[in-house]
Amino acid sequence: MAPQSEYEPVIGLEVHAQLLTRTKLFCGCETSFGDPPNTHTCPVCLGLPGALPVLNAHAVRLATRAALALGCTVQRESIFSRKNYFYPDLPKGYQISQYDKPLALHGELLIESARGRVRIGVLRVHMEEDAGKNLHGMGSESVVDLNRAGTPLVEIVGDPDLRSAAEAGEYLRRLRDILMFVGVNDGNLEQGSFRCDANVSVRRVGTEKLGTRAELKNINSFRFVEEAIDVEIRRQIAILSTGGTFHQQTRGYNSDKKETYLLRDKASEADYRYFPEPDLPPLVIDEAAISEAKRELPELPEAKRERYVTALGLTPYAAGVLTGHPEVARFFEHTLALCNNDAVKVANLVQGEVLRDARLSGLSATFPVSPEQLAGLLQLTTDGTISGKQAKEVYAAMAGTADLPAEIVKNRGMAVIRDEGALETIARGVIAKNEKQAASYRAGKTALLGYFVGQVMKETKG
Repeated sequence: MAPQSEYEPVIGLEVHAQLLTRTKLFCGCETSFGDPPNTHTCPVCLGLPGALPVLNAHAVRLATRAALALGCTVQRESIFSRKNYFYPDLPKGYQISQYDKPLALHGELLIESARGRVRIGVLRVHMEEDAGKNLHGMGSESVVDLNRAGTPLVEIVGDPDLRSAAEAGEYLRRLRDILMFVGVNDGNLEQGSFRCDANVSVRRVGTEKLGTRAELKNINSFRFVEEAIDVEIRRQIAILSTGGTFHQQTRGYNSDKKETYLLRDKASEADYRYFPEPDLPPLVIDEAAISEAKRELPELPEAKRERYVTALGLTPYAAGVLTGHPEVARFFEHTLALCNNDAVKVANLVQGEVLRDARLSGLSATFPVSPEQLAGLLQLTTDGTISGKQAKEVYAAMAGTADLPAEIVKNRGMAVIRDEGALETIARGVIAKNEKQAASYRAGKTALLGYFVGQVMKETKG
């Protein structure tokens, strides 16, 4: 059997990201998640005869924004097509997608890997509608929920430039960050609004020809995507190294057994019998709309991380943590703008205290304190009103409330005493109350100094 090192994995990812619209791609039904089955349906998403699709303009704007954030060239004209296949959750018998004339082409995404900084090509970004959802094991039945049918998606097709499962995981995390920061997708893998199919093949090192690939589907976490790819790589190498062959397949992943399994033989593009959607005209986007979308793009997470390191002096790790969610980055920058502290102190407090109790859900976030409260606390420590130890106590007191730190310090009498005369009076009083310890100190037991410091801090409430 040939060793695994003789083979090179070749991986390309196809990501389906749900666009954050209120209504579906071709009708006015809501896209809300978790509602009772089949409550957000109409003749269009049910595929009833005579129902005609009408394109959602906001979905087009969001898809354009996603494509531009990935460095793609947005096509002035793109075409919707019918992708024909039969499945219970696809009532029309076809999916409206884009094929030979997609929305955008040729972008890239940079990742850090064992190979260094690597450019991963983005082949295309196109729009399509989602299918419904099959629910199995409902007693002895399988049922279909069509609430999701017609939900607007962008499919982001990556070039086969990834060479390990770890690189695939990093690519997905970076892609998810970008889509969240530009407000296109909420990045929720559990609810299925960010889904990935992985095309995996192997070839002998030094050869250019691609091997036979397997498509891994329906994997709902970054960890399981990496696991499934590693398992599939080992499976393919084991077959090829013993002289075996296999067909192009679609496979699932069993995380309990740590194995991939056959779902079906992979259909070719010809099997889908694509043809232009006769009920939709070509999608034409003028240069003015593209230029406006470019101007509206916010600072992307990679650029933000670099700025935090080079301009603000943060460590790469801290910059990564603070750009892990758009609301966390916004909280950090708002706090920094409100106080005169250096960025490192603000970053440390956000990482060490605020994020511990933060609640992140999709694009929204709830924090235990406000930027105004945190900035006020930092200012109290900077000007010496309270000590670092007292700052932790004040933070705990204001977390989950609207109380300002200055009010807490005043009400609790926590301000640092600056009057040397007052401190000397307190110190003399402590010595008078502890004559035995004072005598021992004078006799040479200097370790008792810590005891007296503690007693003074007790008298001054820290």
